[in-house]
Amino acid sequence: MGQAIRIVMAKPGLDGHDRGVKVLARSFRDAGMEVIYLGLRQTPEMIVQAAVQEDADVIALSILSGAHMTIFPEVLRLMREAEIDDVLLTGGGIIPRKDTQALESQGVGQLFGPGTPVPEIIAYVTSWVAKNRPGRDTEPAA
Repeated sequence: MGQAIRIVMAKPGLDGHDRGVKVLARSFRDAGMEVIYLGLRQTPEMIVQAAVQEDADVIALSILSGAHMTIFPEVLRLMREAEIDDVLLTGGGIIPRKDTQALESQGVGQLFGPGTPVPEIIAYVTSWVAKNRPGRDTEPAA
């Protein structure tokens, strides 16, 4: 059995709506992942620094403020600067399809909107980690 998937979760910017990210954090934990929830009002620098310190496999951002086209590219830039290009940057929120496509073309992972079934998100994360981070435990918790 390998090490559990480590996922850093955050609410960047001024967005204070955190119910969804808390539901996902609990669901990831229940699936056997180690969740590091940074909370509200995180800066891209704080998020990437935490991912490095925590040896994260995944950074998951929840953005409902409309700042996704600024925050995701900045986090991605800082990840590249920190040479953690083997960490998945994913997330969700209210993100128009054209913006989702633009962010994914820049290197952001799949993004999820409201109403996405939680098992679909967990399956995506575990599948990505299994392919890109060998040695992590990607078997769901019993």
